[in-house]
Amino acid sequence: MRIRLRIFLLLQFLFTFCVRGQEKVSLEYCFATAKENNITLKQAQSGLKTVQYNLQAEKNSYFPKIDLLSSYTYLSSPLTINLQTVKDGIVEGSSKQSVNTANQIFNEITGNNLPQAAQDRIYNTSKTIIGGIYPNYNPSLSEQSYFLAGVGVRQPLYLGNKLNSSINVAKSVVKSAEFNVDLVGKEIDFLITLQYVRILYLNSLIHKQRTIVEALNKNKNYAEESVKNEILPPYQKNWTNVILIQAESQFNTISNEKQNAQIELNKLIGIDLDSNLTISDTLRYNAVNLNEPLKDFWLSNPTYQVANSKIAFAEATEKISKSLFLPNLFAVGNFNLYQKDLPVTIPNWFVALELQWTLFNAQTGKRVQASKQLIEEARLGEENASQMLKMQSKVAKNKLDSFEKDVMALDAARKEAFTTTKLITQRMMNQLSSPKDVNDALLIESEIDKGYYTAVLGYYIALAEYFNSIGEPTKITQFIQ
Repeated sequence: MRIRLRIFLLLQFLFTFCVRGQEKVSLEYCFATAKENNITLKQAQSGLKTVQYNLQAEKNSYFPKIDLLSSYTYLSSPLTINLQTVKDGIVEGSSKQSVNTANQIFNEITGNNLPQAAQDRIYNTSKTIIGGIYPNYNPSLSEQSYFLAGVGVRQPLYLGNKLNSSINVAKSVVKSAEFNVDLVGKEIDFLITLQYVRILYLNSLIHKQRTIVEALNKNKNYAEESVKNEILPPYQKNWTNVILIQAESQFNTISNEKQNAQIELNKLIGIDLDSNLTISDTLRYNAVNLNEPLKDFWLSNPTYQVANSKIAFAEATEKISKSLFLPNLFAVGNFNLYQKDLPVTIPNWFVALELQWTLFNAQTGKRVQASKQLIEEARLGEENASQMLKMQSKVAKNKLDSFEKDVMALDAARKEAFTTTKLITQRMMNQLSSPKDVNDALLIESEIDKGYYTAVLGYYIALAEYFNSIGEPTKITQFIQ
C-alpha cells in the first residue's frame, strides 16, 4: 500500500509539473488571449462587418442604376395598322398639299396666286381622287415577333424620405452590432473569470486533499504497526485502508475536474483544447471594500446599450412605414442599341420623368401600427435592461455580504478542526484514541475546509457578478492575485 501511494503521488506531481506549460497563466493573459482568438467574439465582429457593408450599400442607393435592357416579344397574331382612323386626316392633308403645290408653280410662272375658284376645283378633285384610291381595309404586318435591346438609366429624385429612412435603419443596425460586440466581449470576460476562479478553487481542494491523503497514509501505517504489536485489533487497520482508498478516489475526481475546467477555459480563450496551461495558484480570500457604483452606471453597460439601440431601429422603421404613403419620382433614360422586326423605328435615345404613387395598399396602415408597437416594445426592453442591471448589482452585493460572513465563520471552524485533528493524533500516539478517531477527525477537517473554499468561491463569483453588472468584468483582476 505504501508503494502504491508513493507511485500515485509521484504521478500526480509529474502530471502537474510536466504536462502543464512552464509559464504561469494569469487572468489578464486569459482576457487578452480571448480578445484575439475567441470564436464567439470573432463571429460577432464578422456580423458587425456585414452590417457595415450593408450600410455602405444603402448610402449608394442615391446613385443612378444603369441596366442592360432587352426583350423578345411574340404576339398571338400580327400587328394590324388601323388606316381607317387616319383616313380623313390623310385625304384632307393630301388635298391641301395638292392645292399648295399647284399654287406655288402658278406663282413661279405668273407671279400671282391661282384664283380661288381654281384652288377649290383642285382641292375637290384631289380629295375625290385620293379618297377613291385610299384603302378601305386595315392591313396587317407579316411579323409576329420582334427584339429590342438598350441601356437604361434610372435616377431616384424623390422617394418620400425612403432612402434616408433606410440609411437610418442601417445605421441603427450597425450601432446595435457594435454594442453587441462589446456585450459578447464582456460576457466572455465574465465566463473566463468564473472558469479561472473555479480552477483556483480546485487547486485549493487538490492541495488540501493531498494533505489529507498523506495524513491518512501515516495513520494507516500507524495502525499496521499497532496491529503487528497486538495493540489494536485487525479491523482498525482495515478501516484506515478503506478511508485512504476513498480519499485517493476523491483526489482523482478533483484532479479530473480540474482537467475539464482547463479544457473549458481553453475553449473560452480560443486556443487549442489540448494546450498546456499552468494555473497553480490557490484561492485566497481578500476582503473587498466596494464603493457605490456611479450614478446611472447601467448607461455604459453593453447590455443596456444593445437594448437602447433597438429604439433607434424601431423609430427608423416607423419612418419607412410612413414613407410608403408618399410618391416616388425618378428620372429615366434609355439608349437604343438594337432593334429587329419592329413595325416602327424607335429613336436612338429618350429621357423622361417617372412618377410612382401607391394610392391604396391595405398593408401600409398595419405596418405603421406595427412599427409604433415595435417602438413601445423597444422602450420597455430598455427599461427592463436597466432594472435588471440595477437588480443584479444589488443582489451581487448582498451575496458578497453573505459569503463574507460564511467565510469568516468557516475559517474559524476549519482552524478549530485542524487543532482538533492534531490533538486527536497526539492522543492516538499516546494510545488514548484510535486510528478511527483520527480518520473521522481528518474527514471532518476535509469537509469543513471544502466548505470554506466553497464559500470563498461563492464570494468571488458574487464579486464577478457585481463587476459584470456595472459593465467592468475585468476589474476583478485587482482582487485576484
